Amino acid sequence: MTLAAVRALGLDEAWWLVSPGNPLKPARGMAPLAARLASARKMARRAPIRATGIETRLRTRYTIDTLRALKRRYPKRRFIWLMGADNLAQFHRWKAWREIARTMPIAVIARPGYDNQALAGPAMGWLRRAVRPAHQAKHWTEWSLPALVLLRFRPDPTSASAVRAADPDWHLQLAHPISSSTHSTPE
Repeated sequence: MTLAAVRALGLDEAWWLVSPGNPLKPARGMAPLAARLASARKMARRAPIRATGIETRLRTRYTIDTLRALKRRYPKRRFIWLMGADNLAQFHRWKAWREIARTMPIAVIARPGYDNQALAGPAMGWLRRAVRPAHQAKHWTEWSLPALVLLRFRPDPTSASAVRAADPDWHLQLAHPISSSTHSTPE
């Protein structure tokens, strides 16, 4: 899905922000950050995707704080926030979600089973006037904020939750600490 978004938006690369912890999810049962980061880097290898644990270095916990820090740290880069429709459905629960929408454009990737919830959610009610046509997705750098584009690709039936449930100990083979000096990450 990320590669399809990179193409649709004309991005140089996408960054996967492997979070130290999602404030809306229980920490119990979450694999260690080092294992999740190693898994993400392995999946992103040889693709225009950079898996990073930059939120740990920035010491940010909430998306709004991360986005502000990224804009300060990389003032010459243009960012667009990618999220799945499952996140848009509960976006109104995120800290300062309206400010997130005013900070950078948002691209929402359709997810089977979540689209109706996302489109009917409180956040979408507020963002509805900010929706841009998908055929204009490559022009996202020209949009005034807030701006949101809904992207539809062939659905990927893979469920990360189902994959983890099939092998609950998947992270044990990747749990060794990762040295930031040996992996390329945004600084």
